[in-house]
Amino acid sequence: MIETDIIIIGAGPCGLFTVFEAGLIKLRCHLIDSLAQPGGQLAEIYPKKPIYDVPGFPSILAGELVENLMEQAAPFKPGFTLGERAEQIEKTDDDKFIVTTSRGTKHKAPVVAIAGGLGCFEPRKPELENLERFEDFGVDYIIKDPEKFRDKNVIIAGGGDSALDWTIFLAEVAKEVTLVHRRGKFRGALDSVEKVENLAASGKIDLIINSEITSLKGENTLEQVKIFKKLKDEEVVKAVDYFIPLFGLSPKLGPLKEWGLDLNKESIPVNTVDYSTSIPGIYAIGDINDYVGKLRLILCGFHEATIMVQSAYRRIHPDKNLVLKYTTVSGVNAFE
Repeated sequence: MIETDIIIIGAGPCGLFTVFEAGLIKLRCHLIDSLAQPGGQLAEIYPKKPIYDVPGFPSILAGELVENLMEQAAPFKPGFTLGERAEQIEKTDDDKFIVTTSRGTKHKAPVVAIAGGLGCFEPRKPELENLERFEDFGVDYIIKDPEKFRDKNVIIAGGGDSALDWTIFLAEVAKEVTLVHRRGKFRGALDSVEKVENLAASGKIDLIINSEITSLKGENTLEQVKIFKKLKDEEVVKAVDYFIPLFGLSPKLGPLKEWGLDLNKESIPVNTVDYSTSIPGIYAIGDINDYVGKLRLILCGFHEATIMVQSAYRRIHPDKNLVLKYTTVSGVNAFE
């Protein structure tokens, strides 16, 4: 059982900034995210997209913002449970909450902050027969540990930044990397496209464009994939240890609908005094919440996180007075 002061569901920018604001008032945080790395959409979908509305930064790349937020949170030693989805929330007899993940990991805290963006991100899966049969037996949608693919035959499908970036990275890890893209042009960063093309030209990867994976075969684990080359109107079979389809992620509320919270379609109504939900002790910040005048901007989520942790402190320490101290005066004091 992992115990902390605030369980944060969602390790996107709002969740990460919550760690900092909570740390300033000596509250510890543990973050849960279904993605394999912190940062949410910023890290997984568009890490090289410039963002223009973060105060103090005329322009900053999404991935760079995540790095800065991680550095800002680091002194307060947050815990992370990544690659696992928050499945269940239950109230305990001592007025705390237990959050259980898709892999059975349990977390306990007096406060839960839902910072899940637009919901849990689920991979967009190709329509292939037997796909689910090979999940965890040769088919992966998220790369948690690149060492898993060392000296293996890996086939990646996709044409965006994730597919390009992982192709480049795994070219130095795997025995063989094949990138299959259904179109002739990629939609990722030009620098990444150039690197992939150079790797293909030097024979370090196999690049197959205008093509699609059409079937998967194997006994207990994945052994072969069949690739249809559109321009040549032919199919080829390749031996494979791992198939990684990277077609992006789609947001869904998922298990959140079963947690007993009041919902407004695909969002959570909150009280703007402290961004509390219909269940005392559970808060919602960032894109997942809803109120009159709501703006789905990162900077608004940062504001919500700041207000929310003040209320969380009063719930956790009802007998203590919380005095606001400016960081310009008090500094940033990490946990001892």
